[in-house]
Parts: sequence; structure tokens; C-alpha cells
Amino acid sequence: MSPSIREQSDQLKAVAAERLPADVVAAFDHSIREFLDQGIPAGAIQAGQRLEPFTLDDASGTPTSLDQLVATGIVVMVFYRGGWCPYCNLALRTYQQELLPRLSDFGARLVAVSPQSPDDSLSTVDKAGLEFTVLSDPASSVAARIGIDFQQADEVLAAQRKIGLDLAQVNAEGSTRLPRPTVLIIDRERVVRFADIQPDYTARTEVADIIAALTDLR
Repeated sequence: MSPSIREQSDQLKAVAAERLPADVVAAFDHSIREFLDQGIPAGAIQAGQRLEPFTLDDASGTPTSLDQLVATGIVVMVFYRGGWCPYCNLALRTYQQELLPRLSDFGARLVAVSPQSPDDSLSTVDKAGLEFTVLSDPASSVAARIGIDFQQADEVLAAQRKIGLDLAQVNAEGSTRLPRPTVLIIDRERVVRFADIQPDYTARTEVADIIAALTDLR
């Protein structure tokens, strides 16, 4: 049996704790504790709510609307922080390998959304060999509309710069706002049928939970 995303994330976190500077690890750990204390925002999207239409550019810069996406059936939409995030890459690879092959059974498609610019999103697609749509959400505007965005803390931004990451350089419009890791299942009427929001940015929705939700809808 393949390891769960949680198990893989825990292994990744343990490696990072050994390799990263202690003050960087402390800043990241403090951020996680704060997000866990805050929990899921009160205004965050919930199952049963209808998404307002939106249009975002895909990795090649082509405008892609939500209506276009749901026209062919159910959409599993994954909001992730960016290709620079090892936990995001881990999850996307797992979804590619274990979730994507099963989606045709449900007439569903997989879409990933991050605040990275289209050029950086394309790099993410190329590097991970992903075979699903990747969209750019400048300044996390769609994430903000559904209540899952947040402003990265100054101490975390400083810690990221210390290890060579400047969010303002990789995100569209120079924004440092990010989405909480989130998976939505959206039907043809743009109604959210499943919503899973992770306060801990190292956690992700497991493939088994997504499949179970799709099975319940069938």
C-alpha cells in the first residue's frame, strides 16, 4: 500500500527539520501552530454553496472559466500554495499518480489553482509532469472570494527569503497572499458538493477522502 499524503508529509517535515536553519524551522513551526489555533475561517466556502463565475489563465496563459471547467462534468479543484512548496508538490504528484486515473469513473476532472504567475505555473507542470489543468490566481483573488486566503506573516516571509524564496517574485502581481490547502468538488451547476480546508499547510486532503466523496455523489 502506498504511504498516505500525511505519512509522506511527516517524513518531509522531519528531513526539513534536520537540514534547514533552526530559526527558519522555528518560524515555520510557529506559523503552523498559529494556523491550527485559528482553525478554518468562519467565512470559508462550505458544501452546498454555489461558486460565482470566474476566469483564470492556465499555465500557457489561456483564459479558462469555471463554466468551461464544469461544462464537462464534476471538477475536483485543488488550491495549493505554489510549485516552490514541497508539500504542495508531494500532494500534486500523489493526485497525479493515485487520483487522476480514477476520476474518469466519476466523469470528473482535476484542476489545480495557485497564486503563481502563468510562467511559474508552467514550470510546475513541466517539473512535476502533471497531466491536469493548472490555473493562476493572481493575488489569490478567487481564494479570497471563497474565504481561504491569508497574508503570510513577516517572520515567515523573512525565513523564506533566508532559504532563497521570495514570494513576491514567484506570485502573480507580486502578492504574498496564499490559499490554505483546499480541495473542492464542484458540480455542473457550480455548487460545491465537498469542501476540505486544511489549517496546517503541511497537511492535504487524502486521495481516499476525495474518492469517498465522489462515490457519495454518484
